[in-house]
Amino acid sequence: MFSFLHKNDSKEADTFTTVANGLKRIYKTKLLPLEEVYKFHDFHSPALEDADFHSKPIILLVGQYSTGKTTFIRYLLESDFPGIHIGPEPTTDKFIAVMHDETEGVVPGNALVVDPQHPFRPLSRFGNAFLNRFQCSTVRNEVLKSITIVDTPGILSGEKQRVDRGYSMNEVIEWFSARVDRIVLLFDAHKLDISDEFKAVIESMKGYEDKIRIVLNKSDMVDSQQLMRVYGALMWSLGKVLYTPEVARVYIGSFWNEPLKFDTNKRLFELESQDLFRDLQSLPRNATLRKLNDLIKRARLAKTHAYIIAALHKQMPSMFGKDSKKKQLIKDLPQVYATVAREHNISQGDLPNLQRMQQALEEADFTKFQPLRERLVATVDGMLSEDIAKLMQMIPQESTNQSKDWGVIAGGAFVQATADNPFAFSDNPGLSDGKFEHEWVVNKFRAEFDAQFYSLGPVDGRLTGAQAKDEMTRSKLPFQQLGKIWKLADYDQDGMLNIEEFALAKYLIQLRLDGHELPGTLPEHLVPPGSRH
Repeated sequence: MFSFLHKNDSKEADTFTTVANGLKRIYKTKLLPLEEVYKFHDFHSPALEDADFHSKPIILLVGQYSTGKTTFIRYLLESDFPGIHIGPEPTTDKFIAVMHDETEGVVPGNALVVDPQHPFRPLSRFGNAFLNRFQCSTVRNEVLKSITIVDTPGILSGEKQRVDRGYSMNEVIEWFSARVDRIVLLFDAHKLDISDEFKAVIESMKGYEDKIRIVLNKSDMVDSQQLMRVYGALMWSLGKVLYTPEVARVYIGSFWNEPLKFDTNKRLFELESQDLFRDLQSLPRNATLRKLNDLIKRARLAKTHAYIIAALHKQMPSMFGKDSKKKQLIKDLPQVYATVAREHNISQGDLPNLQRMQQALEEADFTKFQPLRERLVATVDGMLSEDIAKLMQMIPQESTNQSKDWGVIAGGAFVQATADNPFAFSDNPGLSDGKFEHEWVVNKFRAEFDAQFYSLGPVDGRLTGAQAKDEMTRSKLPFQQLGKIWKLADYDQDGMLNIEEFALAKYLIQLRLDGHELPGTLPEHLVPPGSRH
């Protein structure tokens, strides 16, 4: 079917049924040989494995300690996961990959990196100091069927920055940045100082700025005037570490399930959450395109690396003075870069980092460098011009052949509210025309809730959605939580709230304010007698 990938072996041809399989095959047959000849893996990135082409989209959370990274994961999943620790001081001292599994548990880092089913095998090169601080927490959760979330240790500030982690935080973050689909940088509205360690971590993401999304978390802890100043200060600080011409997109909100301290900006938080969730929702559908794009970037870098190594080989003496010549070539690497860029028409942006290349060359054996093999380079050029183009044409067809729900994150905070939910992440048009109404009652508190119900002026024994929304919003609970309460309370799903439904909603709000979690479905003792729930 896909002639550009066909081999003489018909069994191999049968494997090219998806874009991911096609990417894997052209990488192994056309790009990997070039990487191996010119020691690309010693200088830049380990070889890609099967799991890299078939893994779920990954979201990486990065931020200084106590900015709400772990709480953010709990907010998305609406459940705890093994190894969760939440507190004001640095509580997460590990890299935790939160993944789906039917069995809840923890997989240690040393075991995780030898599992070919997971895309973490190359992390073994960071040694035991890192692997002892790396784990996979598995939990049965609908959200994790579509994505994987990686929590990171809180980045330190002040005197704490002097703590030796035993591994390079920057290199680990850079490895993840190259492979994840989205990087979420979290900031606390009360702590905008970007420590030296945090700045170095952000700089290690250079080249992957398109994956970065910034969240100003805990925004309900300051009033509107302070929030405006905090936002301005954050933009100023980011301008010094994110060297991009465009202004960074910052999502403002409080991503947890507790009442807001200042609810003046509640509508703003709702709209910002809507934008962020819409961005994250796009990840599964765009995962294949992202992998294709990353493979293109890798191929361009591999070609440039081959030109540089070949140029260094060409200038090495055949007999004597190799050590001194090696030192001189490393020192003169900027001139080598300039020559390679001019001879092969390479953009400055495609050249590898100069200082890191010089450091890697210090440890390299120049006698094993190879001359330029035009055939290998031509094969990669053909891959970029022909094979990649044909795979790109397959992407729309592949997505069309999937069900309409393919690539949609389900469950947790991603549950899309229906049209009769006024707390949905949308501007429902019917709030002012009486389209929405609801009610319910718990006999023990009936007198109090009934009085509140009649004070709102029900019409024909029912409240409109606008009336009920205004009353429920007074609780200061996040809209995401109020949306769940609405769906539970409107048990007859008629879009109206009668007196029993209203009482149920008020009771559920009180349960949440008292620290209890909302049930997924109503237990029997909360279902009003005679209801059709």
